[in-house]
Amino acid sequence: MRWGWAPALVGFVALSGLAGVLAAAAVTPAVALTGSAADSTISVFDGLPEYIKVEPLAQASTMYALSNGQQVPIASFYSQNRVEVGWDGISQNLKDAAIATEDPRFYEHGGVDVTGTIRGAMLTALHKSVQGGSSITQQYVKNILVQRCENKQPDPTATEAVQKKQLTVYEACYDDATKVDPSRKLKEMRYAIGLEKEYSKNDILQSYLNIALFGGRVYGVQSAAEYYFGVAAKDVNVQQAATLIAILNNPDNLRIDRPDDKENGAANGYKETLDRRNYVLDRMLANGKITKEEHDAARATKVEPKITPTQNGCMTAQQYNAAFFCDYVEHVIKQDTIFGKTDDDRTNYLTRGGLKIYTTLNLDLQNQAQQAVSAYIPPTSPRLDLGSSNVSVEVGTGRVVTMVQNRPYDNTAAPAPGTTAVNYNTDYDYGASEGFQTGSAYKVFDLLEWLQEGHSLYQTVSGTQHVFPQTQFHASDPCNDIGGAPWNVSNDEGESVTSTTVMNATAQSINTIFAKMATQLDLCGIKQRAKDLLVHGADEAQNPFMSNPSSVLGTNYIAPLTMATAYAGLANNGVACSPIAIDKIVDADGAEHAVPKSTCSPTPIDPQVAAAAIYALQGVLRGGGTASAANPGDGIPIFGKTGTTDNSLENWLVTSTTKVAQATWVGNVQGQVALRSQTFQGIGGGNVKFSIVKRIQTALNAAYGGGAFPSPSGKFTTAPVAPKPPTAPGGPTAPAPGAGGNPGNGGGNGGGNGGPGKPGKP
Repeated sequence: MRWGWAPALVGFVALSGLAGVLAAAAVTPAVALTGSAADSTISVFDGLPEYIKVEPLAQASTMYALSNGQQVPIASFYSQNRVEVGWDGISQNLKDAAIATEDPRFYEHGGVDVTGTIRGAMLTALHKSVQGGSSITQQYVKNILVQRCENKQPDPTATEAVQKKQLTVYEACYDDATKVDPSRKLKEMRYAIGLEKEYSKNDILQSYLNIALFGGRVYGVQSAAEYYFGVAAKDVNVQQAATLIAILNNPDNLRIDRPDDKENGAANGYKETLDRRNYVLDRMLANGKITKEEHDAARATKVEPKITPTQNGCMTAQQYNAAFFCDYVEHVIKQDTIFGKTDDDRTNYLTRGGLKIYTTLNLDLQNQAQQAVSAYIPPTSPRLDLGSSNVSVEVGTGRVVTMVQNRPYDNTAAPAPGTTAVNYNTDYDYGASEGFQTGSAYKVFDLLEWLQEGHSLYQTVSGTQHVFPQTQFHASDPCNDIGGAPWNVSNDEGESVTSTTVMNATAQSINTIFAKMATQLDLCGIKQRAKDLLVHGADEAQNPFMSNPSSVLGTNYIAPLTMATAYAGLANNGVACSPIAIDKIVDADGAEHAVPKSTCSPTPIDPQVAAAAIYALQGVLRGGGTASAANPGDGIPIFGKTGTTDNSLENWLVTSTTKVAQATWVGNVQGQVALRSQTFQGIGGGNVKFSIVKRIQTALNAAYGGGAFPSPSGKFTTAPVAPKPPTAPGGPTAPAPGAGGNPGNGGGNGGGNGGPGKPGKP
């Protein structure tokens, strides 16, 4: 013989014993429960805690970017797809449907419907199964307890052992919140009566409709109305309201977003949901919430969903060409302690906080940047694993205004061909990229150290040496990375250069000249000038930021965002400011939350040194300079530097005006294919960066404008004068120094009439 009905019968008896107390609560919700009842069940009930804390609900967060002067939502993040709305944001149809179906005496009882409870207990005992009877307030209590458990779900990124422990805690919590037994029912009742002493009926109904599950990860009437019918909760009609309240009865089975469900899909008219919806309509009619005509008209309709999903995460931002920027912002929020002490705190803040995240992204410029990259660089190529990216940063503020790349974003487990989740623009920690060798775009830091040590732009340097023993270089500790075999240096296209000024060598990007300059400098000083402009390795663990001789020609692996930041810093009179992607965050309560601020370098470049370097780097984009083809020719002063690595595996162009800097990269993601062996839309692979940048720079200049850069000091633009040779009294003139012996030349080629030259003082 089975005894499964016994607990239900015991529950019925226990609950019946509470009738007197519950009846009093029903008439006067503010009446406090007393311990005077003789019945032991009443004593147990009275000993339960009365108050349940109502905690903030998990709400979806929304990320925004600027377009045509308006903030546009580009992505949502949620653990539960919920948007909490106020009383006026919920249709009266929904309120009426919920009360008529779930709790017709809602406005009469004090948290527990005595009649419904006793009837439910009796039916449970007689039918040997669980029957309803919970008031809306009791259902709200249950939802609060379940929500607490949701915060305890296992972390999918944790180890298997940790997840197992977390799962045990979660299951125990969920069981305690949902199990069917008298003790849980007693606790639910006690909490319900306590809630009705603290909150108004309308507050409880509103909160219940905001917390309830409507299937899958859809919570609350606002998200449910938008998801299932494409309308706001305040605008649902009678049949839509009845359908949503019907789903509440069994969200997993009655949800209407599974058209192929054999039991309850579109093919059979969502029969189970339709039956429950019609029951809701019948209850609305019976309780005077709708007229007979409204009832009959609504009953005659079909269940016709208009599924309007809310994408979770950055995939949806792809339609705005902003998915990689979105991913960058997500990384910032999940890693910056300003948003929480632990990883879980920060993730919960993003996915449960109901935030409005206003970013620095300009969608109008973003679209033009994307078009410029996509016009020339395809997402896939049969010849090479090809990548390209662009990122722009405001001078002086660090605000990131564009961030695009050639491949669409896809962070799913099985990404589509020609897509990636790797952000080529950012450091490894913010997008999984290891960065790229910058080639000659790094020469800006060589130039800064050259000027910092007192050399002139018009100093002549020999370019004939191609093999540099490591002993020719020096670096002060602790960054001394010198050592190894002699360093072989060739010019970009193999040209031979005898000697020229540093000014011309910068415009023409002559490698042997810059290698020779480096022999007269402290390599650690070059690295420090880069660090002064906030330069660092994209993945220090994989590729440490080095100061070896070859680094002067750009062998460090650096992210495009870092290079754009550095050039913006140079344009900002030598003061680099860290990039930021968030302007403002407003939480669910309407309060602003602190966001990361741009921090500027504690050791800026000397403004006079910066001005002199910019003066030289403007020559790169003038006629005869290596990047003159990228100049928009709109009259906006601009400086920059090209970069091409060995065998043209990577190509760069970094530029800046007084308003905004940008870095554009084209290259091998993996592999060793020479870009100069390829063509893109009829343009050689070594020159395609100019076509890309010209379009982007034109758009940036049109949006931002730009002014003149400071004039350089004469000490940096005056050609050094060789000292006059001494003349013996009455004797012949002493021989002139050799061609390599100019002051500051550090020992030139020697030879000539005067023999080997001597190193000059800086």
